[in-house]
Amino acid sequence: MNSPGLRRSWEGQVIDGKFPLRQWLGTSDHSTVFLTELEASSQKAAIKLITANTFNVDQLARWRPALKLSHPHLLRLFDMGRCEIDGVQLLYLVMEYAEENLSQILPQRPLSTAEATELLSPALDALSYLHGKGFVHTAIKPSNIQAAGDQLKLSADRLYPAGQASDKAQARTVYDAPELATAAISPAADLWSLGIMIVEALTQHPPASLATREPVVSDQVPEPFRKIAHACLSRDPRQRPSIADIRSQLQSGLLPTPVEPQLPAETPPAPESKPPKWHVLVPLTAVVILAAILVPTLFHRNKPSTTDVAIERAEPAPKSPATVSPNLSADSSKAVSSKGEVFRQVLPDVSRSARNTIQGKIRVSIRVDVDPSGKVTSAKLTSPGPSQYFARLALQAARRWEFKPPQLNDRTTPSTWLLRFRFGRSATEVSPVRADR
Repeated sequence: MNSPGLRRSWEGQVIDGKFPLRQWLGTSDHSTVFLTELEASSQKAAIKLITANTFNVDQLARWRPALKLSHPHLLRLFDMGRCEIDGVQLLYLVMEYAEENLSQILPQRPLSTAEATELLSPALDALSYLHGKGFVHTAIKPSNIQAAGDQLKLSADRLYPAGQASDKAQARTVYDAPELATAAISPAADLWSLGIMIVEALTQHPPASLATREPVVSDQVPEPFRKIAHACLSRDPRQRPSIADIRSQLQSGLLPTPVEPQLPAETPPAPESKPPKWHVLVPLTAVVILAAILVPTLFHRNKPSTTDVAIERAEPAPKSPATVSPNLSADSSKAVSSKGEVFRQVLPDVSRSARNTIQGKIRVSIRVDVDPSGKVTSAKLTSPGPSQYFARLALQAARRWEFKPPQLNDRTTPSTWLLRFRFGRSATEVSPVRADR
């Protein structure tokens, strides 16, 4: 099952007459995952294959109730069944396609406190929903914290009913609550796993597993996360906090509040847009992108945060050095003319930890189509550069630009622009150039 040749040889097979195996995405010690598509809509999905044997005869029965679950922070399950490939009896599960997961990020960098907050809020929402429906997730760990589109989501293929006896023979990991070796599965087990993940997300390493005492939470973990993790990692499940307790800690004011940029009084309001819920899991280097199993977008839908710098212009954009950093260069001032001008630019917000990974400059070019009112109607990467993280930041910022459209015979006309982003360690520069002249 885990032979690379065998896995790749299955590409092109069709499962149950309706789910083609497109691209092999990855494997674990018990499953293989391929890209597929839903028959009715051609929507991308992921299909997990596991060998059918006497140890998982009830797997389909465990998956079936999860098909009915629906929550914005829970990966959807679409279908399941049995199949055979090359004489191998398999079980399959078709689920929502997630582009990235947290385990792809942590080898490169820990999360910031702001990113950890953005991770915990939707994770707590999903866990609250599952526990309210009588389920326990049982597998809270970085590889199961995923991003699908604009949303951070938990996997949904390892759910167990609360109160079910745990498998005493199952090998345990640091993410598994200690009581699972002897007691039934309970929601408190998810809180233990959450505590382990909090420490790992902020330090890149889970706390050391101790046989008889609570794991020691490193002083590197900032408050209130250290207090939350310490409470979650109580060996007595009755002493662990509730989800409401954790939410209260997060909202207690101990976390830094993001500072909104102050715009000039005459600034028109930014166009309303739905910010992606997830930007914490984005790979920061080309190495990560090439190594990632689910790379095309989660962790590719990195959202611009609320601290995106919106820059308004009273005169042509290059004349506002106080707000532009060095972000519009000399050649961009030549491109901004009476035949069309930049009216408003939005610069991507890049965390300091992300900038610290940059060597030299990361260059991203984006082509934007602008309607006669000056609004961007479409944006397309023409040169994504080596990092999909920075490419996504640039693309989402470009969609929010506004232009003073060119005129022909006293009527405004559509235009096309090429926005050249250059990310450096100290600043982001942008050169806008008319591309339809």
